[in-house]
Formats: sequence, C-alpha cells, structure tokens
Amino acid sequence: MSDTIEKIKCLIIGSGPAGYTAAIYAARADLKPVIYTGMEPGGQLTTTTEVDNYPGYPDGVDGTTMMEDFKKQAERFDTEVRFGLATKVEFDDTVGGTHKVTIDGNKTIEAETVIISTGATAKYLGLESEERLKGGGVSACATCDGFFYRGQDVIVVGAGDTAAEEATFLAKLCKKVTMLVRRDEMRASKAMQHRVNNTKNLEILFNTELDEVLGDTVVEGVRVINNQTQEKHDIAVTGVFIAIGHKPNTELFKGILDMDETGYLITQGKSTKTGKPGIFAAGDVQDKEYRQAVTAAGTGCMAALDAERYLAALES
Repeated sequence: MSDTIEKIKCLIIGSGPAGYTAAIYAARADLKPVIYTGMEPGGQLTTTTEVDNYPGYPDGVDGTTMMEDFKKQAERFDTEVRFGLATKVEFDDTVGGTHKVTIDGNKTIEAETVIISTGATAKYLGLESEERLKGGGVSACATCDGFFYRGQDVIVVGAGDTAAEEATFLAKLCKKVTMLVRRDEMRASKAMQHRVNNTKNLEILFNTELDEVLGDTVVEGVRVINNQTQEKHDIAVTGVFIAIGHKPNTELFKGILDMDETGYLITQGKSTKTGKPGIFAAGDVQDKEYRQAVTAAGTGCMAALDAERYLAALES
C-alpha cells in the first residue's frame, strides 16, 4: 500500500446524479470535493438510451450525455473527478474524527466527510440475449422507458410488488402487457394483485419463464417456456421490462453502517446522515422507493448541505 496519505475535506464515493450533484453543491460550499466514479462512471443512467423525465432537457437526452453534463458542471466548480474504486473503509465513530478510505487497494485518503453515492444495480436474469439488447428494448425501469412503448405490446418479468407496479404503469401506455410469473402465484401484496387483475389489457402467464429475447439490434419478441410442461412459444413484443428487484451497492459497508434487511443504507429522518458522524448517503444506495435520477440528485444536494453544516458546526 502507498505510504502517501491524502487529506481532503469531502470525499464522494460513486458518481451518477447523486454523486455529481453532491459534488456541485460541495464545491460551491468550498469543500473542495474529490469524487471517485467507481467502475461505472455515471452509474445506471449510462445504460439508458433516452431520459425524457428530467427537468431542463425539453427534447430529452441520452443517459451518458446527461451524466457528462453533470460531470462538466461539477468540474466547473473545481471538483476533482477521478476514476477509481473504493476498496476499504475505516469510519471513525467520534464527531470530528477522520475517516480512512482505500482506493484501488493501494491509495489511502483521510476525509473529514464522506458522501456515499454508490447506487444500486438492477437484477437481470443473465441471458445473453437480454444483455445484448439492453438499451434496444430491454429495460429495468418502466418509469424511465415506458413512454417509448406507447401503443405497443410489452413483457414484464417478475411477480412482486415492483413487477405489479411496473406492469400496471405500462398498461396505461401500452396496447397489451404480459407478465411472466415463474410460480403458480404472485408474490405481490393482495392490493397489488387486485390492481393487476382489474387491469383489462394485462395478462399473467403463470409457471412461465423468459427463455430468450428475440431480435438482432432491437427487441422483436420473446421466447418463453412453461416450467411445468417445458413447452416453448414465441410472443411478439417490442419491449421487455425486467422487474425482479435491485441490489444496493453496499457490500463495502457491511458491518460498518446500518442497513435494512435488503442492504440499503439507513439514513436518519429526512436527512442523509448515517449512524456515523460525517458519513452521508445519497441516491439509490439509500432509496429503494423512488429510484429516479431527479430524486437521486435531490438527495445528493441534501448530502452536500448536510456535510457543509457538519463541518461548520465543528468550527463554531
């Protein structure tokens, strides 16, 4: 490990809307933030072809371009954006304590405040065709991409509340929605099941799994398999929405920060404060409810303000 230890006021772990917005606000507060992007600079939005629901982009924007805009704005205020991965953390329990973060296993940073914006990763099935057609009709966010499938037929894979919410949301836009449920019943709450069952253009195929997504560059259909009879058949659709959950990127903080049963970081009240003084969490890493770019950006702003006030209180 390097003998050089860098000391900074505000370290931001992870990019994306939360991280870059935190950087913009922290930089303007003269906290001289350093942001490490992680292995996917820009986060989940870089896998989204079009973003139409973020204010300020009246004609829409692709996710990668949008994240580049965020990055440029952060750098305009002298944020230092670095490519690298946090591999170890040692957070102090005392107010005013110094927090140590190891980057790429060989560089140590001592930070007065740390903003965690490592996000969450959508779970996928792991099919080659699914991976190949991400951005070409395969999505994990109906709220983000459903608008592009107005009047078309789509598939939703999943059986929980998230799948039911996405399916009923899409049913308002699409001609027909077909849900693939691999068991003989849904896992969703009774209320959500009632909503699904009362949606006329929504069909459920029980004991059915996605076998392959069809199409070369865009989705043209799916091949499904009945896991009871092993019979396969094709369904013509233009969109495939995978709704089997998200996994927060919090492995690094297990046993160190408080998490809920699914691994999301717990923050205090309406703030971004974690259980450790000087450590804040923003974006999808602590939000399993909304998971939108605009809400992530909002909590990034909050985290920077919380960090600024924490440091100001130490100086008073």
